[in-house]
Amino acid sequence: MTNAKPPIFATFGCRLNAYETEAMRELGESAGLNGAVVVNTCAVTAEAVRQAKQRIRKLRRENPDARLIVTGCAAQTEPTTFSKMPEVDLVLGNLEKMQADTWNALAKPNFIGETEKVKVNDIMSATETAGHLIDGFGTRARAYVQVQNGCDHRCTFCIIPYGRGNSRSVPAGVVVEQIQRLVDKGYNEVVLTGVDMTSWGADLPATPRLGDLVQRILKLVPDLPRLRISSIDSIEADPALIDAIASESRLMPHLHLSLQAGDNMILKRMKRRHSREDSIRFCEDMRRARPDIIYGADIIAGFPTETDEMFENSLKLVEECGLTWLHVFPYSAREGTPAAKMPAVHGKAIKERAARLRAAGDEQVARHLAAQIGRTHNILMENPTMGRTEGFTEVTFATPQPVGHIVTAKIMGHTATQLTV
Repeated sequence: MTNAKPPIFATFGCRLNAYETEAMRELGESAGLNGAVVVNTCAVTAEAVRQAKQRIRKLRRENPDARLIVTGCAAQTEPTTFSKMPEVDLVLGNLEKMQADTWNALAKPNFIGETEKVKVNDIMSATETAGHLIDGFGTRARAYVQVQNGCDHRCTFCIIPYGRGNSRSVPAGVVVEQIQRLVDKGYNEVVLTGVDMTSWGADLPATPRLGDLVQRILKLVPDLPRLRISSIDSIEADPALIDAIASESRLMPHLHLSLQAGDNMILKRMKRRHSREDSIRFCEDMRRARPDIIYGADIIAGFPTETDEMFENSLKLVEECGLTWLHVFPYSAREGTPAAKMPAVHGKAIKERAARLRAAGDEQVARHLAAQIGRTHNILMENPTMGRTEGFTEVTFATPQPVGHIVTAKIMGHTATQLTV
């Protein structure tokens, strides 16, 4: 056994993965786990898997005597890939990584030598989330709360349902209690997070919707200053959610939308459930209801069969929807997905299209930042000199401010990516 020292964690991918890393850290500490390296992987792109493998090799070189454990979505979807790596001692699935028994066993000195190298069960058997495990994570100002996991949809490009399983929800009462504890600890903002947020409640009694959860939180935790939603599928936004966005000032005017493309044929081949017209209509309707709303969006460049004309429709969507914060994904084929069998776009074209989308996003950011000069914002301080507005825009301060507090300030200028006061 190595000398006693705290485990090292490396995380790839989404906020939910980061949340689960914190849960694993707490489970490991409670079990007395020492001398281990844990890599929590992402499967969303081939590049994410490549980066995880690269980090595993680096961590092994830096920690030659540690037990190296690989888990997360890529470990769930392609366990053999990681079990064949000589640097890896154990591969854990997404179900196993959230179980206290796993970490209690790992804390035993000879556990890895006495068990099989791969412990990955059928993720589709999962019926519960692990949202109750930790009371949020993040900065001292903002906490993230998992309310949902998994996805029932089968978009043709996406491997995530095979890493996360089917959709399952944390009951509203559990979420409300957790948020109240976080507020009692001094958090001024809570972000609801999940894999497919707008499917929340479909597996619960009476099938409530995400809007019901949001309104319940705002009603039952009246001392919560700011509630934020991490990402939604706009076509599944229910009336109660739309009403809350329009009327509840404590619900932040910032939505990250899972749009993926702006061409109807590509959306159909992706097996998405919305059209470009649906996206434009939603953004226009919500902006009328909440004029200060800011949109982010995921868009894929170079999906199989995408022509130049189809790409132009995605590019135009940035302007037509008034998108500000773009997450651009160059298409990456994931083995086992239907899209991987479709005629591919040339790699050079994918790269060029991604660059054009990012440039359009940069223009939108510049326009947004310029429009804020002279306006007064309520800014949640993440560190002494940087905070975020209600619309999630970064603001820098020349003089230190109290971390975790909401500071009211007038915007005086901006850099390429941040506002300044």
